[in-house]
Amino acid sequence: MSISPPADFLRKLYQSWSERMAANPALTIDDLRSLFDEWHQPTMEPEGVTYKSEVVAGIEAIWALPVGADTSKVILYTHGGGFAVGSAASHRKLAGHLAKHLGVTAVVIDYRRAPEHPFPAQIEDATAVYRDLLSRGYKAQDITTSGDSAGGNLAIATVLKLRDDGVPLPGSVIAFSPWLDMEHVGMTLETNAATDALVGKGILEAMSGMFLGEQGSRTDPLANPLKANYKGFPRLYVNAGSNETLLDNATGLASIAKDAGVQVTLSVVDGMQHVFPFLAGRAVEADEELRRIAKWFKGS
Repeated sequence: MSISPPADFLRKLYQSWSERMAANPALTIDDLRSLFDEWHQPTMEPEGVTYKSEVVAGIEAIWALPVGADTSKVILYTHGGGFAVGSAASHRKLAGHLAKHLGVTAVVIDYRRAPEHPFPAQIEDATAVYRDLLSRGYKAQDITTSGDSAGGNLAIATVLKLRDDGVPLPGSVIAFSPWLDMEHVGMTLETNAATDALVGKGILEAMSGMFLGEQGSRTDPLANPLKANYKGFPRLYVNAGSNETLLDNATGLASIAKDAGVQVTLSVVDGMQHVFPFLAGRAVEADEELRRIAKWFKGS
């Protein structure tokens, strides 16, 4: 499957990270955070979107505010990065594109990261922000949880935790290339190892170790949502690239949720890398995917 030349930008960035990590196995967590904050580079600045920093429920956050957006609706966006790297800043533009396509606002949160803050600190932060949004007058059905990779996990696990706590659930969930499997048993970890420029079993094992710490369980449904019960879960959009090792996390989630009666839309785009919507504004594949999500979101 041939891809547009601009889409190769993401693969090249991932390849450079992989080479830099391989060349220096002693990189500190601060080094890795600096490296992964380059994640914003593939994403073009969305036109007509402004940003505002705020502390929400005690958590640093960046609001993405598209011109003309419906301010009664909001995306609660949790960034990827293995629960340990990535930031609201690295994902600000991606959330801005998503919010603009959906015609709503978005708040990207800097939840506490591992290893300093292992599971379930991240879910605690995300649910605290969600409750804060409700206290501000947002209706539950007008909130969408969304995220990519580990943040896609959080977008799902946050809803599972809210359901357990009896809190009204968001109207929809959007997960980009979610990383859900903490046991690292997916078949595409092996079959797509040669085509994924970034994510391999080694990096997943290291990051899941930091995330779970000494107390977390690899089969806890809030850490590993492939083990969860999806009864009553909101409608779900999940996507992935065909070249990524975490492909079967997305397809497995879609299957499990669908079997539980959830309205699920699964989008797998040929030739694409992990979290390919990072190419928003640069590559046609990402922009077309965002248009598909917008059409789904608006019910048309």
